[in-house]
Amino acid sequence: MSATVYYEKDADLSQLQGKKICVIGYGSQGRAHALNMHDSGLTVTVAVRPGGKSAKQAQADGLPTQPVDQAVKDADLIAFLLPDPVQPAVYRQFVEPLCRPGLTLLFAHGFNVHYGQIVPPPEVDVIMVAPKGPGKLVRDLYAAGQGVPCLVAVEQDASGQALAKGLAYALAIGGARAGVIETSFKEETETDLFGEQAVLCGGLSALLKTGFEILVEAGYSPEMAYFECVNELKLIIDLIYQGGLRHMRHYISDTAKWGDITCGPKVIDEHVRANMKKLLDDIQTGVFAREWVLENQANRPVYRALLKREAEHPVEEVGERLRSMMKWLG
Repeated sequence: MSATVYYEKDADLSQLQGKKICVIGYGSQGRAHALNMHDSGLTVTVAVRPGGKSAKQAQADGLPTQPVDQAVKDADLIAFLLPDPVQPAVYRQFVEPLCRPGLTLLFAHGFNVHYGQIVPPPEVDVIMVAPKGPGKLVRDLYAAGQGVPCLVAVEQDASGQALAKGLAYALAIGGARAGVIETSFKEETETDLFGEQAVLCGGLSALLKTGFEILVEAGYSPEMAYFECVNELKLIIDLIYQGGLRHMRHYISDTAKWGDITCGPKVIDEHVRANMKKLLDDIQTGVFAREWVLENQANRPVYRALLKREAEHPVEEVGERLRSMMKWLG
């Protein structure tokens, strides 16, 4: 069943006008949300560590700032735009003691709420507005009179107006110009994690490295292996991004199309499908979340070791050398 999609006509900015909005986290998304809401006429304060990089950036952007404890004290809506691993500690220290009826907690990703790392009391609204694009794009398109599609979800509706607040927030950051798709914290979190692990990051990284390794092991030069298995990916991804698989296939050669439709299923076979389904099961049952939470509690030893190993893979050395020839990338 298709999801419900909302647009500008469905959102009422007055739901947030006159309300005090506190943005915690001034990275790519936090900066875009805060600036867009400010330009939409809403009252925004950025919660910062005094003297820190974020404080200086927000002040340079013309936004009011306050220390976190002060910013959250009188806020009507608190937007958590910090990295997921940092959010629970910030919530417990600064926000949880101040939770009260009428307060709205907003997230751009459902991980901590869905997996119980943040458990808001029942008297507050808990909503999610998640732009489906990086912060820079959220800001740039808003400034150009456009917007990035957003997701909206309601986890708790204590006020009876939680969805209306979410739609107003999406309108204020520009998302309602493109469309706001209704989902749930569960669906957004689990599909997001699966996409990252099985396809966009984990699956893709492993596929690129494996293709590179097989060609090099067969005696082909690392340079040719890199160009054919890694560098040309941008062309394919750009075509898919612009118009889907059919669009991509329209622009590649007939030989490439034949290899695509006959050999793709040999690579992504039933064994791979079973592995991907196991990843989804681990996400749905909370196994992955528990592993990640424990890894953060242990100060990320496995995380750092694996990243170091990945950084030392030959594909990185070859790629760095070849990219130095591509002056236009700079």
